[in-house]
Amino acid sequence: MAEMGPVQMIVVEFDGYRFKGEIFPELERLKESDVIRLIDLLVIRKDRSGALAVLTATDLGMKEMLEFGATIGSLMGAEATGDAYAADVLAGLQRVSTGHVFDEAEAAKLAEDIPLGTAVAVALVEHRWAIPLRAAIQRADGDILSDEWLSPENLAELGRIAAASDQQRLPPGGSNGHQNGN
Repeated sequence: MAEMGPVQMIVVEFDGYRFKGEIFPELERLKESDVIRLIDLLVIRKDRSGALAVLTATDLGMKEMLEFGATIGSLMGAEATGDAYAADVLAGLQRVSTGHVFDEAEAAKLAEDIPLGTAVAVALVEHRWAIPLRAAIQRADGDILSDEWLSPENLAELGRIAAASDQQRLPPGGSNGHQNGN
């Protein structure tokens, strides 16, 4: 299989009646620019009466999907050997045998869990932009020690922790110890 970029799972909830047609054109723009590739997408909309509409999409052809399944399986079995490794690879292949990572059972479970009048989208997105960066790091004999996405909420929490830590280090009275010379 060709080298893959990092894969992110994104889960989004919407009011089921407020689609403005902005998301799919943006996905297409990012795909055409080879910034991302949509590995799998499952969208379920449950109207106020409980009727379901289901949409699935992928950018992968069946050959790519099977290669992706083999990759998933080999990663699942990274610690296994022999028959256990082979079983994990086969499980990964079976998981994507329909051409999608998210299967009918997962769609049914998700549909049970979402409220009436709501839509939920679950997407696996490959970040293609990261492939050349990762290759450059490898050529420089670098090792990625951590790889995390930080949301605005995560950053705000880090700011609160840093501020609390700074407050604990200040001497009584809140002064930083510097005199202004007057």
